[in-house]
Amino acid sequence: MRNQSITNHIDWISVVLFITLVIMGWLNIYSSSLSSVTGDGSIFDLSQFYGKQMLYIALTFPLILVILFVEGKFYEKYASVIYTISVLSIAGLFIFGKSVKGQANWYSFGSFGIQPSEFAKAATALALAKYLSDVQVNLKIVKDQIIALAIVFFPVLLIGIHDPGSALIYSIFLVVLYREGLPGWYLFTGFSAIILFILMLVTNNPYIVIGIAALVLVINYFRSRLIDRNVIASGIILVLVAIFSFSVSFVFNNVFKQHHRDRFNILLGKQVDMKGIGYNIHQSEIAIGSGGWIGKGYLEGTQTKGGFVPEQHTDYIFTTVGEEWGFLGSLIVIGMFVALVLRIIYLAERQKTKFSRVYGYCVAGILFIHFFVNIAMVLGIFPTVGIPLPFFSYGGSGLWGFTILLFIFLKMDANKVNEW
Repeated sequence: MRNQSITNHIDWISVVLFITLVIMGWLNIYSSSLSSVTGDGSIFDLSQFYGKQMLYIALTFPLILVILFVEGKFYEKYASVIYTISVLSIAGLFIFGKSVKGQANWYSFGSFGIQPSEFAKAATALALAKYLSDVQVNLKIVKDQIIALAIVFFPVLLIGIHDPGSALIYSIFLVVLYREGLPGWYLFTGFSAIILFILMLVTNNPYIVIGIAALVLVINYFRSRLIDRNVIASGIILVLVAIFSFSVSFVFNNVFKQHHRDRFNILLGKQVDMKGIGYNIHQSEIAIGSGGWIGKGYLEGTQTKGGFVPEQHTDYIFTTVGEEWGFLGSLIVIGMFVALVLRIIYLAERQKTKFSRVYGYCVAGILFIHFFVNIAMVLGIFPTVGIPLPFFSYGGSGLWGFTILLFIFLKMDANKVNEW
């Protein structure tokens, strides 16, 4: 009876948005997979992507029931244990991982695989929420800042070795930390580093970047009328900018892999290769652009039916939406993602415990950065980094990872009626 009463307080608006997105996702996977179908087209054909996805969706519902019938306090009490198990599962890839397209980020079980990095997002969110909910933690203190950042960046280091794109997702935790009191200069420094990195790739001249940085500092000096002692701080900043600028070329040429360098060069217009590394983006832009305002109609996309967009059922699934559902259909899909993120933020703000609130913001942030980066990627305004579209892209690990992430929070929200 107790579990039943808690279940009745589940936020059904979020549930309806989740179910709708999953259904729409499967419909697009079905459409994008038809070009390679050799059988009778049965939706339960496990030899096809859409058949496997149907199985993954079917297994999602018992997973949701397990999450909802576990006591809400369980996730807070065992957050550290869940995080540790998750980190160990990622570390285990170095020994037992299966290499797929040069990335050993899967555990293989016959024709199926599990990608632990998809579950690590929820585990990291739980661990971070657990730490920040400690009344003795104050993000104005350097020691607490280091511990909080270590919780986030430890899995990033492990994941980044195999899959830099997935590691990028963890940057959203900085926004959550800022929301909970992390000094703003962390965000400013991160944003500035991104701008400097792009400037270096565009100009390929560290002296130009250093000159721009010096000009900004001079303008800021006279505008703010800084006192003399801040001249030293400005000098230190300029030195750090110089070191960073000169290191960008080394990192870009020696740390980044060739396909990562190619994708950045294509994005920045420094390299044109429509038949090679730029083929995916070029075909993606053609497919989306051909949809017009209302699309060509479901199952009627010529680019989709012709199989012109590689990996269309995974990272490029939004191209199917753009071609067959058009601008209006794409706008509806984006609107639903935005509605879900805003709903989660609203629910997070009304939580009675800091643990639930922080976790809620983590959930909203992870979903937001996933759909934002994925759509920007297929539109050609962001490098191809292998970020799936939540509830749309093919894959059991991704679907289950996002489901666990969302429904743990919905369970916490339902349980708030029992909180003091």
